[in-house]
Amino acid sequence: MKLTQHVPMAGRRQVLKLLGAVGAAASLATLGALPRAAEAATGLGVPKPDEKVEETIKRLFGNRTLQTAGDKMKVELPLIAENGAVVPVRIESNLPMEVNNYVKNVYIITDKNRRPLNARLSLTPEAGKLSLATNIRMGGTSDVRVIAEMSDGSLWQHKQEVKITVGGCGG
Repeated sequence: MKLTQHVPMAGRRQVLKLLGAVGAAASLATLGALPRAAEAATGLGVPKPDEKVEETIKRLFGNRTLQTAGDKMKVELPLIAENGAVVPVRIESNLPMEVNNYVKNVYIITDKNRRPLNARLSLTPEAGKLSLATNIRMGGTSDVRVIAEMSDGSLWQHKQEVKITVGGCGG
């Protein structure tokens, strides 16, 4: 007497479910790895909820010294903004933009925002003269910092208070 074991053939639906589950697991694993890979590549780390400006600066720049930009960087910010949702920022600089000495990143940080880092703009020497304009969102009256990070690691900072009014009245 010959005993054979009956192994059911997997149906098309079962195969598709299995392949879908494997694909989903692989995607989730990859997505989980992407933030860690991006963090490792940039060295910025992940901001904490309600991160204080001191923690943001430490996370971004470590123990490097922030030097006052003075006439190296011209930053145009309004002294008073009627709408904190749209605060214009214009940045121009005569800092070098040469192959071995250039502005690598520009950071815009609002001290009293829940998450202080508004923007990080990366540049290459091919960008030519540094001239940028954007809008930022501010939760209220605060100092705004524009920090230029050079390719050699030096940091130049411009800091200015911007008052946000509510409905055009008060500050």
